[in-house]
Amino acid sequence: MSSAASGLSVIPVGEVPEVVEGDDVAALLARALTGSDAASDAAAALRDGDVLVVSAKLVSKALGLRAPEAHKAAHVLAQSRRVVAERATPSGVTRIVESLAGPVLAAAGIDASNTGSSGAADGSVLLLPADPDAEATQLHTSLCALLGLRRLGVVLSDTAGRPWRVGQTDFALGAAGLLTVEDLRDSQDADGRPLSVTATAVADEIAAAADLVRPKNAGVAAAIVRGLPPHLVPGDATDLGDATDLPHHRWLTARELVRTGPGDWFALGHVEAVRSALGAPPGTAEAVEVGLPQARAGTAATAVDSAAGKRLAGGGDAARADQDDVTQRLARACRLALSTTGICDIPPGHPRAPTRPVAPAIDLSGVRPDVVQQGINLSGTHEVSLGVAAARLLVALESEGLHGRITEHTPGQRPGAPSHLRIVLL
Repeated sequence: MSSAASGLSVIPVGEVPEVVEGDDVAALLARALTGSDAASDAAAALRDGDVLVVSAKLVSKALGLRAPEAHKAAHVLAQSRRVVAERATPSGVTRIVESLAGPVLAAAGIDASNTGSSGAADGSVLLLPADPDAEATQLHTSLCALLGLRRLGVVLSDTAGRPWRVGQTDFALGAAGLLTVEDLRDSQDADGRPLSVTATAVADEIAAAADLVRPKNAGVAAAIVRGLPPHLVPGDATDLGDATDLPHHRWLTARELVRTGPGDWFALGHVEAVRSALGAPPGTAEAVEVGLPQARAGTAATAVDSAAGKRLAGGGDAARADQDDVTQRLARACRLALSTTGICDIPPGHPRAPTRPVAPAIDLSGVRPDVVQQGINLSGTHEVSLGVAAARLLVALESEGLHGRITEHTPGQRPGAPSHLRIVLL
């Protein structure tokens, strides 16, 4: 594949043998790049200024990073710094996590595809390397020594989905010898206007380009990207020099490309953000006890949710199936709303946090929910607890894609008698 406008070429590297634990990946790649079977011409021989994109699976196989597929869910949590989102599916629980390797992706990057014959035989999955940038740096150093190169970029690539977009693409899991981001802030666009936010994700774009010549079913483990501007492949950080005079520019590792902390505006899924605020963060026992939302197709879910009232009052098999679905979601919302975890409690570490367990400031144990045809009835003998429960329930409904409002309040007729609130689905 090539681009006539820029002179960019993407060349698949063939004849890389199946990697097993203990193999020298750099030596195998060098042999494939220089051996007589590598290509019919010299195109597949690395040159100064090239970027070699290598599937991260090669490194995982060489390091022996295998785990039993039967325990994949436990391995996902073990390989995660935090859970971003989670859904129940027919095959188990799918989790989007910030992995120990760095990026945010499904199942911590644990993969059962293209694991090699040994993986297929023993039913194992591959884990990501703990430090992909270090592995890329080691490959970069070894390949430069083996092939006599000075300016070489190395990208360890993996595949992931992206928020707001259908489908998967390859991205830079680890990188060495190239600028991962070209910071264009304070330069000018083609019209002479100043650029204030533009920073091109060079390493990710290179990984995605290489994926076009590495079909998942073709067994092509690496590709060369050739023709990049020289300042993008300086060789290593010490060669950066005057490659750019932009004040914001600095050499970034692939791990540093992951937004975390205050700069991450999307640290949790919208459902998980609500559930976390109500005391059931993703990946915790509290979340499992409340019950995990089901994974549903967006289009179908939107159509179903927009007619909640009609659905509850409808008839026929389809209506009953829909009603069962809403009933389950209402039950989860009630469990979430009436959980006493964290309600008005002082968080640990706060100067006024109690040194021993104390009763919750607001006790919701006396509030009783009753799921009815049009919504939920709440009853309780303590007006404050009942009001807190109702407010939490309105928020909890949002985590299930449902919407409600309080339509009735019936105070207790005598001291100690329960009061009632009715929440109707919109």
